Amino acid sequence: MTRRSNRLLPLLALAALLLGGCVSRAERDAALNAYVGLAETDLVRQLGVPDRSIETAGRRFLAYEVKRTEILPGNPGYMGLAGPRYWGMGGTPPQVLELACQTSFEIANGRVASWTQRGNAC
Repeated sequence: MTRRSNRLLPLLALAALLLGGCVSRAERDAALNAYVGLAETDLVRQLGVPDRSIETAGRRFLAYEVKRTEILPGNPGYMGLAGPRYWGMGGTPPQVLELACQTSFEIANGRVASWTQRGNAC
């Protein structure tokens, strides 16, 4: 494995945890709680460069975002024969779902102090 792919593995694991429907909230929380107390440099080594960061009041916040698009197929409806005429029942169009989850880590004194999540796919 290359050095780059070694860096991506933890980020992919985090993404799988965040987006996986089979992982319970408690399991996801436990995985993210494991980062609390970790040095900021170690967090970045494990998860890669954050998508965004901000510093305010002596604290840094690092944000990692995972986004995906899902398409729910439509239903063409039903066509039937009623006497000499066809009749139909309406279908539904496809739906596009934009899903995202942002995980933010608060850094205090060079270490992960806490984390929060927001989005419709967390």
